[in-house]
Amino acid sequence: MNDAEKQQLIRRAYEAFNARDVDAALQLMHADVDWPNGMEGGREHGRRAVRDYWTRQFTMIDSHVVPERVEVGDDGRVTVDVHQVVRDLDGNIVSDGHVQHVYTFEDGLIAHMEIVPTT
Repeated sequence: MNDAEKQQLIRRAYEAFNARDVDAALQLMHADVDWPNGMEGGREHGRRAVRDYWTRQFTMIDSHVVPERVEVGDDGRVTVDVHQVVRDLDGNIVSDGHVQHVYTFEDGLIAHMEIVPTT
């Protein structure tokens, strides 16, 4: 998988997440994906666990993430600078800020994601 393909896959993942198209987003992930649970803490393992986490999340908050910069490092990992806005279900902003998401790939799919706070 070349750098351009990684960047395209990542952008498709954000589009699917923001559209709440969970199935489309999960198809871009490895079956054994290791995913951070940014809302409750800990990590989710596997597509089913990520689906369950997002299903819970979408009943409590409305988060929207916009990738502002996508960069592939020499190690093949992809770092994404993200603008993230989280609203409660009444539309009130709970948080509005920037974080980094760092992705690792396996077999042409997202295998691991980390959330890195920025200052």
